[in-house]
Amino acid sequence: QVQLVESGGGLVQPGGSLRLSCKVDGEITLINVMGWYRQAPGKERELVAAATRVGTTNYVDSVKGRFTISRDDAKNLVYLQMNSLKPEDTAVYYCYCTGVEIRSVFYSQPYWGKGTLVTVSS
Repeated sequence: QVQLVESGGGLVQPGGSLRLSCKVDGEITLINVMGWYRQAPGKERELVAAATRVGTTNYVDSVKGRFTISRDDAKNLVYLQMNSLKPEDTAVYYCYCTGVEIRSVFYSQPYWGKGTLVTVSS
């Protein structure tokens, strides 16, 4: 019913940049919240950044000033621009969305992508 497909992960050197993209497919008329979580080896999944359809954004403290989330609601896309990457940013990044309207029915549960690996290493 709802599918999220991430792209843009890969290997980058410390200080480098990557841009993650996520396409949300389905018969969707609106999405309230779109965002990104990440999970590093041996750690719990954490919220990295989220953006609401009215323009509110929030970030985990460790990425503030380095990462920027944006969305294209006409295409149901969400992006995560990651600059000044650090080895501690290495993780699998998961796209998610919640508060989705499909055929005039509102769904509050989160939907998840399968994840894309970001490795920051020299």
